[in-house]
Amino acid sequence: MNTLVIPYENEALEQALELLQQGELVAFPTDTVYGLGVMAFDAQAIDRLYQAKGREAGKAIAILVGEADALQRVTAGMNEMAMRLAQRFWPGPLTLVVEGHPSLPANLSPRPTVGVRMPDHPVALTLLRRAGPLAVTSANLSGAPNANTAQEVLAQLGGRVALILDGGKTPGGLPSTVLDCTGPQPVILRLGPITLEQIYAVLEE
Repeated sequence: MNTLVIPYENEALEQALELLQQGELVAFPTDTVYGLGVMAFDAQAIDRLYQAKGREAGKAIAILVGEADALQRVTAGMNEMAMRLAQRFWPGPLTLVVEGHPSLPANLSPRPTVGVRMPDHPVALTLLRRAGPLAVTSANLSGAPNANTAQEVLAQLGGRVALILDGGKTPGGLPSTVLDCTGPQPVILRLGPITLEQIYAVLEE
């Protein structure tokens, strides 16, 4: 496969949308690192996402959304805790683990839950608002360093993905905080930019 690297603009966006609809993998910048996405309801594309990364089967993949209205398609409902945190920290680097919608492909997660996030990056938000929810993981080989530029994505995933939308260098740093909101108390599953102290400060307001 020949991997295209195209600077972000309207024509590139249209090409990315067309490829996603065809079940292809597209990399794009987010507010943390470059992400690699496919349509969230395309089970075969999700399989290819695992294969491209060399990702362990059964390791859940999160869904990114570009607007709140998209949540009803990917979750079976968000409790008050998750809603308050989303209102405070989205768009931003917080992934909320909530009950998944029953229509989601089974290979997205081994559990009946799903991680959802709204990234704070103009390219990502525009793509997500046009495409709808995307199943997204970091655009790197499993176990390798995260990619902060399109060229870093190409160095690791060239020949494995159809298109890299070059939106410049991302802020990098830590991947998003992952927070399980399915129980009575929030549980951090991965430490990231948003701390447990910040989370409790919102919940105690």
